[in-house]
Amino acid sequence: LQNVRIDPNSITYSMWKDIPVPFYMSVYFFEVLNPKEVLKGAKPVLNQRGPYVYREFRYKTNITFHDNDTVSYLEYRNLFFQPDLSKGSEDEYIVVPNILLMGAAVMMEKMPSFLKFLLSGALAGLKQEAFMNRTVGEIMWGYDDPLIDTLNTFVPGLIPFKGKFGLFAELNNSNSGLFTVNTGMKNISRVHMVDSWNGLKKVNYWRSSRCNMINGTTGEMWPPFMTPTSLEFYSPDTCRSMTLVYEQSGRFKGVPTYRFVAPKTLFANGTDYPPNEGFCPCLQSGVQNISTCRLNAPMFISHPHFYNADPVLVDAVEGLHPSKEQHALFLDVHPMTGIPMQCSIKLQLNLYIKQVSGIIQTGKIKPVVLPLLWFAESGSIEGSVLQEFYTNLVLIPSLMDYIQYIFLGLSVPLIISAAVLM
Repeated sequence: LQNVRIDPNSITYSMWKDIPVPFYMSVYFFEVLNPKEVLKGAKPVLNQRGPYVYREFRYKTNITFHDNDTVSYLEYRNLFFQPDLSKGSEDEYIVVPNILLMGAAVMMEKMPSFLKFLLSGALAGLKQEAFMNRTVGEIMWGYDDPLIDTLNTFVPGLIPFKGKFGLFAELNNSNSGLFTVNTGMKNISRVHMVDSWNGLKKVNYWRSSRCNMINGTTGEMWPPFMTPTSLEFYSPDTCRSMTLVYEQSGRFKGVPTYRFVAPKTLFANGTDYPPNEGFCPCLQSGVQNISTCRLNAPMFISHPHFYNADPVLVDAVEGLHPSKEQHALFLDVHPMTGIPMQCSIKLQLNLYIKQVSGIIQTGKIKPVVLPLLWFAESGSIEGSVLQEFYTNLVLIPSLMDYIQYIFLGLSVPLIISAAVLM
């Protein structure tokens, strides 16, 4: 119990502060093979590219302990491209939707026609098209685009940012917000449980108090003595808390584990699963609208290849092949300590595109939730950390258990002898 608390004197403190587990983020892009046909109303044909693999380092700073059994900190992430583990380079070109243009078009759908007409003319002058051919590095980390200034000029506040635009531009060399979590010093059952995030006890992205709740831990560790039911964590990347459910017991290199996976209801819509109504407006089950926490852009998250989603989403495009083996997420946790032994968290980022009257660049595109990319963050305890873990939490307890039975076996004859002598 002492060693799983967040305490500078505990064995696990250094592991909590600077995670020694090698994490990798593998990114897969969906290239659009028939952009001209899509503009004429055809079904998008996709080709998966990658993985483009990044080594991920995480470390905590501004660690401040409080009198109420909590500790606050900022956790930073640094990502470094790994050419030897990747299938391709960051300099490769990929045809994808013009995310800024197509996103802004949908966001402006209900605005006055003359404004859309003016914007459409400005886009034509800038030679902006519905699909773009850019490098992996540009899509990931950002590129200069005159469209940003144009949108800010015509529709101030539509995209409240300046400079480069990239899907992961704000992820690298940045923190995920100020977390305050329980240390477990007074109540071990609350260790690692989130007390607040950025000073908030709940978020305000969603339409119900249940969906806005900040539940569970930060997703790194959980309280000890877990039961085979479920676990919860709050994800700033998805702006919500998530619940994973127990699937099976197993072992990771000799260490007993519980495997937790995503239930089919995780991204279900409010019709199929009423508690998720607060995340709506919804489309089909299997995709969650995250526009309210992504500058109102028509963005959706899902499992990769629309795994566990309504078949309508898969059928709307060509080139997807959902499977549990490749696209399901999981966490293998040591139940006694609540420490993950290995994990693979997989999510897909999608853009809702369609024809928007008044903006000629959108052509005759049929409404579709178009996959942009999916990524897997994975890691496992190994090396000296795994050996220490196995020794202290498996080998020694097993040895003590064995010795206990030896002493019990030796004590039986002594008890019988004592009874005979009496």
